[in-house]
Amino acid sequence: MAIKVDIRVPVGLPVVETAGYIAECEAAGFSGVGVHDHQHSGRDVYLTLALAAQRTSKMTLYPATTNPVTRHPGVLASLAHTLEEIAPGRARLTVGPGYLAVGNIGRPRASLETMRQAILDIRRLLRGETVVFNGTETKLRNISDTPTPIFMTAAGPRMVELAGEVADGALMLVGLHPEMVAAAQRRLQVGAERGKRDLDNFQTIHITPTTIDEDGAAAKRWPQLWFRSDQPYLKYPSDSNLFWLREAGIHLADDFVPEHISDSQADAICDAFGLFGTPQECLERLRRAETESGVEQVFIFPTHTQDGGYDMPRAEVEAFRDVIIPGQIS
Repeated sequence: MAIKVDIRVPVGLPVVETAGYIAECEAAGFSGVGVHDHQHSGRDVYLTLALAAQRTSKMTLYPATTNPVTRHPGVLASLAHTLEEIAPGRARLTVGPGYLAVGNIGRPRASLETMRQAILDIRRLLRGETVVFNGTETKLRNISDTPTPIFMTAAGPRMVELAGEVADGALMLVGLHPEMVAAAQRRLQVGAERGKRDLDNFQTIHITPTTIDEDGAAAKRWPQLWFRSDQPYLKYPSDSNLFWLREAGIHLADDFVPEHISDSQADAICDAFGLFGTPQECLERLRRAETESGVEQVFIFPTHTQDGGYDMPRAEVEAFRDVIIPGQIS
């Protein structure tokens, strides 16, 4: 069975053009598109998704990722239901603690407890239940027969546990190596047991950093680069990347210097972490992720620096359309 493939699309074009680009992603064979929620871009993710819903018919659409700091949980519940009305059965609400969006308003990321309460409150609202905010009772006047599923974006082990405890699914940045995936599954199970629930209907999507280049060696140099001047690429969005790499036996010091990573180390990191190389190499790595790690769905996250985060993923879409998606089913 072919792995389902979603892709991150930024609001790197006027929203009408971005919606058209998302339609091209559906035609290329992607199962879903996630668009980042960066208010500092000057373009709103939910308006973009609404326009994309009118241009597509099959793919799942979601913010990747929204957060409860820049948007109140009551507002998120309303937005999720509205998107569900526009694209029934194709909407997903994906919530994380925030990174660039919250940093751009001078706020810290949402804490573990803030995330827990936000997910629980949004779920209650989408079910038509009453929630109390600051001593005031509120509920949604309109809800869907089937509430929009709520996923958590989780990079760190504690956030992965929380996803297992309270969410309907998880977008996890934990790598593709069998030991990394197994460690994340154990964390999900810990959370599920804490929440007194099972994971039978829990959906797991693996955030998969991706660089596709006809020069496969060049594609594998990302671990040696910086995301921005004060943050190595391997610490974006957090230091938790190092935690999961250690599960695969790849040990980097907390204060490592990217330029000191050898080419052979970079190759091993890229193989454990995501899809890096030529289109054919990425196809083979994706096949291995299915057979070795049991991965069923990935969210392609094109590698970028902070300055390049709004570039449209043209090379990735072309490679998946022409080589990787057809290659999975051939």
